[in-house]
Amino acid sequence: MYKVFVFGTLKEGFPNFKTNKGIRYGNTFQTKQRFPLYLIGERHSPWLVLQHGEGYPVKGQIFNVTDQALSAMDKLERIDAKDGYRRISLEVECVETGESLTVYAYGKPPEMLVDADIRAELTDEYCLSHAKLYRSRYATS
Repeated sequence: MYKVFVFGTLKEGFPNFKTNKGIRYGNTFQTKQRFPLYLIGERHSPWLVLQHGEGYPVKGQIFNVTDQALSAMDKLERIDAKDGYRRISLEVECVETGESLTVYAYGKPPEMLVDADIRAELTDEYCLSHAKLYRSRYATS
């Protein structure tokens, strides 16, 4: 089993949660380091940009996932694509208890932000109001 920190569409109650086959662990967690968080492009995709020390600690949820569930998340996040997310390890802490964990998370390298169509800079959390703007890459609208 792996622990994965999700901050965007993979959170419980959010658009891509159906891909998240994990079991929720604990309450709300946040990154120990600050990261920029943006909504990008016409799809309003949430991007956690891997620029340590900029932005805010980002809030999210932790899930325990199997190899198969992690593989499904990797596929959704397109970790093998040039413009996909990167799966990294980072430190998070529980907002309620202070418990500290090293977990996997998905983020974008800073160089991808250079030509990105930034629609909004968020502070510390991707909320349901942001998710209402999101459009799936695979939508058939």
